[in-house]
Parts: sequence; structure tokens; C-alpha cells
Amino acid sequence: MATLKDIRVRIKGVKSTQQVTKAMKMVAAAKLRRAQDRAVMARPYAAKLKEMLGSLSTKVDTSLNPLLSGRAQVGKILVILITSDRGLCGAFNTNIIKLAAKTIHEDYGDVYSKGGVSMICAGTRGLDFFRKRDYSITKGYPAVFQNLDFSIAREIADTASGMFLRGEVDRVIVVYNEFKSVLAPNLKAEVLLPIEPETSGKEGGSDYIYDPSPAAIVDVLVPRHLNTQVWRMLLESNAAEHAARMAAMDSATENATDLLRTLNISYNRARQAAITTELSEIVAGAEALSN
Repeated sequence: MATLKDIRVRIKGVKSTQQVTKAMKMVAAAKLRRAQDRAVMARPYAAKLKEMLGSLSTKVDTSLNPLLSGRAQVGKILVILITSDRGLCGAFNTNIIKLAAKTIHEDYGDVYSKGGVSMICAGTRGLDFFRKRDYSITKGYPAVFQNLDFSIAREIADTASGMFLRGEVDRVIVVYNEFKSVLAPNLKAEVLLPIEPETSGKEGGSDYIYDPSPAAIVDVLVPRHLNTQVWRMLLESNAAEHAARMAAMDSATENATDLLRTLNISYNRARQAAITTELSEIVAGAEALSN
């Protein structure tokens, strides 16, 4: 049975841990507000670019732009995985890594068995996980979220589009966490390349007048669209990470409170038992002296 000293030491340790988790929750909340604002601001521009490109793709011969042309058979794929750089964010990384593994082994099992899967890993956690398991890592971006910049998104998009144009891959898939709310992350595996036209019921671009020509505009919009989509996905994942960390630290703080309550009860019981034992020994000693 634990002694009073052991329980006191443990109570002190839990209180110290609780202070750390409270501080980390506050820091994550502050970072979440900034990251959420950036992600939300990026959405309208990315959505409008996608809409315009979908409209234009109905007015041009998509075979003229290889990035708009799907391949008859998918023999090689590139998976762009976005995870966090640090832990202490609950199941954030575990869940997205599981989705990436499921996408590779279940959706593209035949491609993987023939060695046709390569990866770009943005974030230390995902990079370490798949590198240790000898996956083909084309490029890794460790500590990417310590100084997140648009140039990183452009570099990832350029690498992916270059591999697609050279025929090194037939499809590019991005696996990431889309920020939805603090308590509801949204795991996504989206096809980045080839760029698929919008399949909504709207008439394709009937409200637009194009100048100089739809084909010329497509050539300009395609790389901009790819850069913007990757940037948006990085921002979404960053916001989702801070939300997950805030929730995890809040849960850890509550668990520490529950543990402290239990330890205090144990301490009081042990203290009461010690006092009772001491009183019994005093009474026994007094009786022995009187006899």
C-alpha cells in the first residue's frame, strides 16, 4: 500500500502536469484562432478558382492540357500526406496515417504490390512513420508547420505536376485533415491530379466572357489552382491540428482533476488510518503502563 509520502509526491506531480496541460490548451487555442482565420480566408478563393476551371474545361479540348487529361489506366500514384510536426494532439496523426495506409493498400493495393506508390510527406510524424516502413518517399518536409509559407505549397504542387507530366505517376492524391470544428475533424483523400471538371448541374460558364481565350486562360489557371489547393490543404490541416491539440489538452486537464480527486481521497484515508493506528498504540501503551 502506498505511504502518505508516496501519495503526496504523486499529487504534486499530477498538479504540475495539470498546469502544463492548461498552459498548452491556452496556447493551442490562441494558435487555433489564427490558423482557423487563415484557413477560412483561403476557402473562397480556392473554391472560385476550382469553379472557374470547371467552367472553362467544358469549353476547351482537355487533351490540350495534360493536367486535365485522365489516364486510361492507373499504374502509378503519388500520395501527398499532410500530418503534424509534433504530438500531444490526440489521434490526429494516427487517424490520418491510417487513412493514407487504407488508401494505399485497399484502394490501390494492386498498384502498391507492383511498387507503383510514391509519397510526399509534409509533416514530421507522417514522414517518420512511412520512412521507417520503407515506403518510397519522393520528398519529405519535416518541421513544415514551424514556418508555414506559400512557397512550400508551390514547391509541392510543382513536384507533383512535374511527376504527372513526365508520366512518373498517373494520379496524385492528397490525404489530409480538413478543419470542420474543434470536436469534428474531417479526414479527406482528394484527387489533385488529373484535375477533374466540375460535375454540378450548372451550365458551364454561361455567365462568363473570356478574353483572350478559354484555352489561354486555362493554361494560366491550372498551376495557380494547384498551388492554391495545396496551400488550402496545408492551412486546413494546421487548423485541425491545433483544434485536436486543444481538445486533447482539455481532456488531459480534466483527467488530472479526476485523478487528483481520487488521490486526495486516498491520502485522507491513509492519513486517517495512520492517526487511528497511532491512537491505538498510545492507548495500548497507556494500558501497559497502568498494568
